[in-house]
Amino acid sequence: MPETADWYGPDAATFGDRVAAAREIAGMTQAVLAKRLGVKQSTLRSWEDDVSEPRANRLSMLAGLLNVSMMWLINGEGEGLDNPDIITPHNSDLSEILTEIRGMRIEMQKRAEAMGRLEKRVRKMLEDATYA
Repeated sequence: MPETADWYGPDAATFGDRVAAAREIAGMTQAVLAKRLGVKQSTLRSWEDDVSEPRANRLSMLAGLLNVSMMWLINGEGEGLDNPDIITPHNSDLSEILTEIRGMRIEMQKRAEAMGRLEKRVRKMLEDATYA
C-alpha cells in the first residue's frame, strides 16, 4: 500500500477493521469494550469480523468510547486514527497479504449471499412442485 494511501479509508479497510484498530489503539480488549458497551463479546467480535454492524445507539457509544467519529467508523472519513507509521519492506509484505485477505473475505461474503439466494429459489421450486 503506498505511504500516501488512506490506511483506514473505504478502499483499504472495512468497518470491522476500523473498530478493531481503534479498540487496539485505545488499549482495550474485546471483552473490556464489549462490557463497556453492554453487549456480548461475540457481538463485538461479529462487528470486527464484518458479520454484522451495530445499531445507531451502539454505534454512537462505540465511537465515543474509541474517541473517533461515527462517520470514520462507517466509511473511514472524519475524525479517526492516523495512518500507521511508515511501512517497512517487511510490513509491506504483510500489508499486501492483509489486502488480499480482505478481498477474499468480501468475495466469500458475496458467494455466501449468492448461495443463500439459490437455496431460497430451490426451496421455492420444491414447495411449488409439492403443491402442484
